[in-house]
Amino acid sequence: MNVLIFGATGMVGQGVLRECLLAADVELVQSVGRSATGGGEAKLREVVHADFLDFSAIEDRLRGFDACFFCMGVSSLGMNEADYTRVTHDYTLAAARTLARLNPAMVFTYVTGTGTDSSEQGRVMWARVKGRTENELQRLGFKATYLFRPGAIVPLNGIAPKDARLRALYRWTKPVWHLARALLPNQVASTRTIGLAMLGVARTGADKAILEPADIEAIARREQSG
Repeated sequence: MNVLIFGATGMVGQGVLRECLLAADVELVQSVGRSATGGGEAKLREVVHADFLDFSAIEDRLRGFDACFFCMGVSSLGMNEADYTRVTHDYTLAAARTLARLNPAMVFTYVTGTGTDSSEQGRVMWARVKGRTENELQRLGFKATYLFRPGAIVPLNGIAPKDARLRALYRWTKPVWHLARALLPNQVASTRTIGLAMLGVARTGADKAILEPADIEAIARREQSG
């Protein structure tokens, strides 16, 4: 299996990248981002690209992939709706439309969040924008589209959030998050759980498109037991 990862330097992206590199059935992992991950693994190929509204310059490097794990995103904290929409919706759809044209048999997986507003009409700005993004992705015609809606996420294996504010928060609250993960596994995901579940839907699918925390956990357990 050949996979693409967008946002491989972020916390979720790092977790997915790690699981892909460990998976025996993944032959090639290609990251696409504004910066390289710095990894030197043999099956990792990195594409550094600046303009996330236009992928025409690298189209020849985006063909021949079985799955895409789109983990790129930002916090809405301090952002107005226009700026948040550009990063969350516009960048995602520009990439996805290109990939749907080049790889129509691809499985596309998008990391969104618990509380996303599929109606696009609610009061919460980020939830509306995420909902619009989800809805449009499902109409692009991929072989399958899965929308991951994790809640709280615990970073494992030395992974840390990219945002300095979140790194500080996780550092100070690390014991609490790990306790919450142990007590509430169906509500608090880990970076490993998300990575395993993404590989799981790329391999064998899922019975629904929108995957909440309990669904993600169940798929990850299936992958571990298989």
